[in-house]
Amino acid sequence: MDTLAEALAAEQRIRPYLPPTPLLRAEALSRETGANVHLKLESLQPTGSFKVRGALNTVLSLDDAARRRGIVTASSGNHGAAVAYALSLTGAPGTVYVPEHASAGKVAAMRRYGAAVVAGGDDSLLSELAARAAAAAEGRVYISPYNDRRVVAGQATAGLEIGRALPRIDAAFIAVGGGGLVAGAGGALKALHPGIRIIGCQPENSQVMAASVAAGRVLDLPSAPTLSDGTAGGVELDSLTFPLVQRIVDGFELVPEDEIAAAMRWCAARERLVAEGAAGVAVAALLRQRALWRGKTVVVVICGGNVDAATLVEVLSLGPPAADGRPRTA
Repeated sequence: MDTLAEALAAEQRIRPYLPPTPLLRAEALSRETGANVHLKLESLQPTGSFKVRGALNTVLSLDDAARRRGIVTASSGNHGAAVAYALSLTGAPGTVYVPEHASAGKVAAMRRYGAAVVAGGDDSLLSELAARAAAAAEGRVYISPYNDRRVVAGQATAGLEIGRALPRIDAAFIAVGGGGLVAGAGGALKALHPGIRIIGCQPENSQVMAASVAAGRVLDLPSAPTLSDGTAGGVELDSLTFPLVQRIVDGFELVPEDEIAAAMRWCAARERLVAEGAAGVAVAALLRQRALWRGKTVVVVICGGNVDAATLVEVLSLGPPAADGRPRTA
């Protein structure tokens, strides 16, 4: 996959609908880490997540006949809302298959954009398999959350925006689930900044991609509940993202749940932004590695801000960062 060329084509396709998101210097995180930290605010996308890039690029790549037949997808939340939003722009019908543990707020967003929602299975991979089977049986197009080069190319446009905005970037911290964002944005960043290091960030409770890369093959592993629901679940055995992640990601940082929550509180109290669990994983990963990046320029992708009210209240209940400026842990 020629990530840079496909990202440039995707950018031309989606730009009339999606202007670039802000890349802002994070003053508090910069002071805490000693690095020059910038946050890419994908939480400010129309659907509150980077996923709209890949979904819109894919839907706009289809011909009118395919869109009229309808779209099927699977999602733990953000991708489903992104596809539903893209379909609302084109008038095409669509169905989203979600795992039973999907965020109620994210499911509600899918329905607001007009998509039908079908729940089934206790893992994202199971809902993906059900969606693929339905699409094949009904003659409709299936859009993978990550296993589609058009989706990866759409996510890569975030990397183009980051790479053009800064003259030098030493590292980028990017949350990893199925690998679409880190493969796309990370690949574009490496094309523009060959010396950059891409750090894949995953919760300890759902580390399928990290474990698979370490093993050299896609593993079938269980996932425990995690605040980072947007990155939870398995990886398809034939996923095109797996070899891309193997090539692009320079290292993984695995984050426990208390540190994800602490990072979400840090973002709210110190950076004045709402970060969902997957974004908290990336912030927490930087905080874990702070000693490595002192004096360097670092980007953290705030991949989404879609966290339901009950979860946010629970996460914030431990209060703001401690008096010494460090995030509290549970």
